[in-house]
Amino acid sequence: MRILFIGDIVGGSGRRAVKTLLSELKKKYDPAFIIANGENAAGGRGITQQIAKELFEQGVHGITMGNHTWDNKDIFNFIDDEERLIRPANYPAGTPGKGFTVLRNASGKELAIVNIMGRTFLPPLDCPFQGVDGILEKLKKKHKYIFVDFHAEATSEKIAMGWHLDGRASVVVGTHTHVQTHDERILPRGTGYVTDVGMTGARDGVLGMEREAVLQKFKTQLPVRFTADEGPWQFHAVAVTLDPETGMTRKIELVRRFETEALFD
Repeated sequence: MRILFIGDIVGGSGRRAVKTLLSELKKKYDPAFIIANGENAAGGRGITQQIAKELFEQGVHGITMGNHTWDNKDIFNFIDDEERLIRPANYPAGTPGKGFTVLRNASGKELAIVNIMGRTFLPPLDCPFQGVDGILEKLKKKHKYIFVDFHAEATSEKIAMGWHLDGRASVVVGTHTHVQTHDERILPRGTGYVTDVGMTGARDGVLGMEREAVLQKFKTQLPVRFTADEGPWQFHAVAVTLDPETGMTRKIELVRRFETEALFD
């Protein structure tokens, strides 16, 4: 079984990349499930119901979030009702939405996806390591395939989570830092891992945001409003093949495409 996971979608440029490429990627990888991190999809700040609807209509099966989950207030209108969208599971009890879900495709295959957020250089949520342990204890009783999006800033925290879940989760991918790392591997007990899948958004901005504003902030330290860059896009994702017997990873490969270059070999 194959899974295609799309790195953090940023603004209109990122959404254009998904719309442009997804049909071809379906043909190339034939994924049973397509997941995307959508926490920056609405102008770099959160997600709206309309944007989520568009992504689902284009073929995305599930959307994960992160520290920008609440930036667009429209999310409060639909997060409790949309089973295919999850926010970090280690938000305090009573927070709207949920931190994991089980996706089912038209062929009857199932995939459990978990969203968890790191605490290093990010808001001090509940412990992600203890939190994910409790979730996996429940999911492993019924589900063979478990996909974890660990939304975290620190490389060390992401690598630690990969080792922590090796042999228990099918795949652990890192998101949030928007720069694709080339450390994809299968850990000794079979878990597919990459520190950061990267970003789907404007290639010539700064992490998808308009670069002049970011430069002004760094040079002056004055308050600056960041806006999503709408220039030519880059598309970052990871394609994972899972073993039907063990539920672990057989193959993991990075996907990189650019609007200004040939889309496919």
